[in-house]
Amino acid sequence: MASESLSRIVTRRIPFDFPQDVKPHWIPDKPELAHLWNGASMTMPYLEPFLIRTMREALKQVQDPVVHADGEAFISQEGQHYRVHRRFNDQLIASGGYTELAAVEAQMEVFYAKLSTRSLGCRLAFSAGFESMTMGMTRWLIGERCKLFKDADPRVVSFVLWHMVEETEHKTVAFDVYQTLYGNYWQRMFGVLHGSYGVLNFGVRACVLMLKKDGLWKGWRSRWKFFAQGVTAVRHIGPYLLRAMLPWHDPRAERDLEWVREWLARFPADVADGSIPMVDTRDPLMPVPSMTVKSNEVSYGT
Repeated sequence: MASESLSRIVTRRIPFDFPQDVKPHWIPDKPELAHLWNGASMTMPYLEPFLIRTMREALKQVQDPVVHADGEAFISQEGQHYRVHRRFNDQLIASGGYTELAAVEAQMEVFYAKLSTRSLGCRLAFSAGFESMTMGMTRWLIGERCKLFKDADPRVVSFVLWHMVEETEHKTVAFDVYQTLYGNYWQRMFGVLHGSYGVLNFGVRACVLMLKKDGLWKGWRSRWKFFAQGVTAVRHIGPYLLRAMLPWHDPRAERDLEWVREWLARFPADVADGSIPMVDTRDPLMPVPSMTVKSNEVSYGT
């Protein structure tokens, strides 16, 4: 805890809740987009514990007190993230009857078990590579939030955007730890590709399985919407990955969105009374929440 106090990164224990009325198609008329995020969410309870284990091992060798403190805070934040994703995923599977996702989860277990046997340098490069992808994901989801999430379930949208905000907050940590211990450019460059593909691959598999279960994959319109969303995601994420592969890359050079900076300034610590910073998806500007509310005070479509 003393080490974490040196870091500006905050662990916010926000009690996101996903009751039975949270549905898989939580974005009106956009099941393909909802399932893209749902598929990404399925990967988090496997990816993020891997990131935590890798960071914890690496910190045993880190002497810089600030880098070490940031690493401890990174572990705390990622621990919160994957636990909330697990709750969301459990509701998703139960609500949609997506029992087929167990096969994808088993594949992820194998993938991360095998990856865990690789060298620490390889695993840190993978971690830093994934974190570079999240900067593009944040730019897309938060920058385009009004277009993407209009009238969507505010409980899920608030959860999604909270995760993206905190990914921005700790965007330098995996990079700093890798550079401190290794600094090999070619390994880091490969990690950008490895870390991004390792996550996107399983997320897309899960997404397609859910679309098939819903009977949407048979129609060309749904497939077209899925591929169009994928192209849009690549358009937003791709430039960040390309810049991350440059020898002189430093995530500090990536400018944070004003919405992200405002969210962090407004919620600098744990939210009191078990309440949640709830985004108003009916507001055409979808601003940073000005207050917190209890999850059971908000329902889909309200």
